[in-house]
Amino acid sequence: MRQTTFAKPGEVQRQWRLVDAEGQRLGRLATRIAVVLMGKHRPEYTPHVDTGDFVVVTNAEKVVLTGAKAQQKFRKTFSGHPGGQRMESYESLLRRRPEIVIEDAVRRMLPKSRLGRQMMRKLKVYRGADHPHQAQRPEPMDVHAA
Repeated sequence: MRQTTFAKPGEVQRQWRLVDAEGQRLGRLATRIAVVLMGKHRPEYTPHVDTGDFVVVTNAEKVVLTGAKAQQKFRKTFSGHPGGQRMESYESLLRRRPEIVIEDAVRRMLPKSRLGRQMMRKLKVYRGADHPHQAQRPEPMDVHAA
């Protein structure tokens, strides 16, 4: 008799993955990162348990937006107060805070729940090639693989 095994939150062995965003397309990069954060790349994937790995993204400022998306796409924020809506183009956002561009793209691909927010905490994005997670020995992740 075959039984489906469900992962329990305490049993998950997490790994650290390193992604270099240089020259990568934003959407393609975000989908691969989201799959790893959710744990869908593992055989023990369980929908109601966070089975994903930690992901460290470096060179966030070198991510590529194709076409005219950098000029035409905007990030909207709203403070909750009258007149509190702000819009910023992705072009200026990439110059100012490129980490936000990648984090937003990945956040929209994760579940919209407590579980999704927990998965999002495992994503670490950095502007340059340096990151403070050398002690965790992150292994390079191939984002070109399908």
